This record gives sequence, structure tokens and C-alpha cells, in this order.
Amino acid sequence: MDYTTILSALAEPSRLQIVELLRRGPLTVGEIADHLHIRQPQASKHLRVLHEAGMVEFNAERNRRIYKLRPEPFKALESWLKEYRDIWEEKFDNLDRYLQDLQKRDNKENEN
Repeated sequence: MDYTTILSALAEPSRLQIVELLRRGPLTVGEIADHLHIRQPQASKHLRVLHEAGMVEFNAERNRRIYKLRPEPFKALESWLKEYRDIWEEKFDNLDRYLQDLQKRDNKENEN
């Protein structure tokens, strides 16, 4: 799964709000539009982008589409972010060791 597509889809505030809404559970286009105070065609356009990015799926019931989140894109994003998290954790560990060494040196100098 392409994380740049996921990030591009989430970069638009309304689409991010839709994802946040869908975290609570499935919703229809009309319910999403009502929550965001936008017209239904606008909500549908945002949902189309999220669907094309593989982030949402829908079930058709009569004349309604009920949207829900797909877990796979978020797992892919988590995996991508983990690489950066590991790099930063290593840097913070190195900084912590350096600061501890400085503190030990300061304590030794103060003892003398």
C-alpha cells in the first residue's frame, strides 16, 4: 500500500474529519454530510477520494451506501511511521546517555 496516497488523502481537513468520524463506526453519506455540515455531493467526493486511496469501503443497502474504514492502509501507515519512530528513539537514547555522562562528569568535578 502506498503511504503517499494515504497521506495525500488525509491532507485535506474534511477527509481527515471523515476518517475520524468513521473511527466510531460505519456511517452513510448523509450522516457524514450532517456531521460535517456540508452538502451530500461534497461528502461523496471526499469519500470517493478515500475509497480510491483504499481507506474506506462501503456496503450498498437499498439506495444508501454505508461507509467504514479499512484497517490495511492504517497498518501500512503505522509500519512506515515505525521506521521513523525507531530512528528517533535511537537518537533520544543517545542524547540520554550523553546527558547522563555529562551529569556524572559534573558530579565528579564538584566532588574534587
